[in-house]
Amino acid sequence: MPVTVGPYGQTQPSCFDRVKMGFMMGFAVGMAAGAMFGTFSCLRDCFIISRIGMRGRELMGGVGKTMMQSGGTFGTFMAIGMGIRC
Repeated sequence: MPVTVGPYGQTQPSCFDRVKMGFMMGFAVGMAAGAMFGTFSCLRDCFIISRIGMRGRELMGGVGKTMMQSGGTFGTFMAIGMGIRC
């Protein structure tokens, strides 16, 4: 398939570039959602169970883990979706 040229001489991004961009956008959205849900989950569940709650490094580790998991998952699905559109 030939590369199309826009009205000002710029070329369209390749399929691989689109898949990368889809992954990055999905990862960013997933990280934001993971920050919200991870913070709420760590504060709610751990406070109810132990009556002490997570603090400091333990809280940041739990939130960070949730952010990475949701970012990776959502980024993967966005990359697959962009790959299908190519």
